[in-house]
Amino acid sequence: MTSVLVSTGMEAATGVTRPDDVEPGTASWERMRPLFTGDVNAVADGLLAGGASDVLVDDAPCTQRNLLLEALDPRAPLLTGRHEPLGMTAGVEPADAVVLLGHRTGAGRQGVLSHTCPGTGPTGFRIDGEPADEGRVNAPIAEEHGAPVVLVTGDDLTCRAAGTWAPDALVEAVEECVSRYAALCLPPGRSAGPLRARAAGAVRLPRARSDRADVPEERGAPGRPHRFEPDFHAPHPAAAVLAVPTVEPCGPRGVAFTAPDATTAARTSKVCTTVASAAMEDHFD
Repeated sequence: MTSVLVSTGMEAATGVTRPDDVEPGTASWERMRPLFTGDVNAVADGLLAGGASDVLVDDAPCTQRNLLLEALDPRAPLLTGRHEPLGMTAGVEPADAVVLLGHRTGAGRQGVLSHTCPGTGPTGFRIDGEPADEGRVNAPIAEEHGAPVVLVTGDDLTCRAAGTWAPDALVEAVEECVSRYAALCLPPGRSAGPLRARAAGAVRLPRARSDRADVPEERGAPGRPHRFEPDFHAPHPAAAVLAVPTVEPCGPRGVAFTAPDATTAARTSKVCTTVASAAMEDHFD
């Protein structure tokens, strides 16, 4: 049996190119929700056709209420709503493999809607000294739970970046980056087929958990330490974040911390960005 978690990002789904496309409540967001759901359906169908025993979809972006449940493949249950303990990898505990769908490049990098954390998040981000997108955050969490990333979809630059943090995963680009707010996009009638085919191939990559000697029986086995270094747009968010235990200064607008494993690092990072957001003033950032 192969159980697959599909961790979704909307910023690099078919047709998405501007902030309004992913901002809940806007007309653009409403227009893009069916396209986003279409990408998920194509991947879910491919995974199941390729031999997955079950597929769980995590609605991870922003308010975590973006996908259209009524239009979702009925074979793929949806995890939706906020404050999930593992964030974008919520639901990974029972999984044998993970798909990162609609992901993008990281803060300060070229790529469609590139960022590492939403809102007033970092303007630059490094993990273990390397430029970091959310794939570099999430892939080690998946590995710690014995569920390797087997497929990454997004723009062409995301697919290229995935080779540095999920080198064994398949990739499929649904748009080609022109700028942060422009892309050469495949229509959904053209992106669905390749997504479906790539997903069918990806599900054959991981062996079933019961056949993998490298995966401990106990889920959530300890991982290795990771050092996170986010940079903010101004000194005061960084100063506010220093109230978080284990966090230290790193340059005039940055902070750094080292966590014992990827899961703890991601949780600490979430606290940091939340504190940074609270440090913002309404009329003078």
